[in-house]
Amino acid sequence: MYRGKHKSRSNIAMHRPQSASSRQDEELMQKSTRALSSTTDPLEKLRLMCLSRGAVGILGLGRVFRRMDDDGSKQLNKMEFINGIRESGVELSNADAEELFERFDTDKTGSVSLDEFLVKIRPPMSESRRAIIEQAFKKLDKSGDGLITIDDIRNVYSVNSHPRYMSGEETADQVLTKFLGNFETEGTVDGKVTLEEFMNYYSGIGVSIENDCYFDLMMRQAYKL
Repeated sequence: MYRGKHKSRSNIAMHRPQSASSRQDEELMQKSTRALSSTTDPLEKLRLMCLSRGAVGILGLGRVFRRMDDDGSKQLNKMEFINGIRESGVELSNADAEELFERFDTDKTGSVSLDEFLVKIRPPMSESRRAIIEQAFKKLDKSGDGLITIDDIRNVYSVNSHPRYMSGEETADQVLTKFLGNFETEGTVDGKVTLEEFMNYYSGIGVSIENDCYFDLMMRQAYKL
């Protein structure tokens, strides 16, 4: 862990909470890829296809769908839904995509709730895991506006002992921006992390951590909760 010199600042680790190259992420990708061969349910197929890309897989799918929601209605028609899956690069057949759409279009209005779909695609988590993830998010969201930004974490993290900062290779803001980028997909980093992105990231990581107590300990140690 990188620790700052100022005692007033939190000694939260200035590294990836769980790196994309970490053991947990590798296990997640391998486990999901293996499970795909024996899955017939379209929802589980889509979930496993996303997770086979690592912890940010579902986050990426969510970002594609949100871009397609031009009017901000948080509703997608069948064409938008199927095109969104295709644009995300997930190789789900049209038949499976249509079956998924029909499953979520419960009131038969010809559209599905974006929020409801993204919650369902997320790997199931216990209440205790959701609670500890929310607790960590709230600690980082100093402004309380529902977004974690550089301004929020600038006074939480000290980068003084970060190797790339110490060597002059990166500025403090570059180090902090990379930290926030852990929760966003490549090419869509905007420096703002929502609770949904934070939750999606850790729900993916959590798949390879079977024990709730260990998951809780991991979060508490990472964020000094």
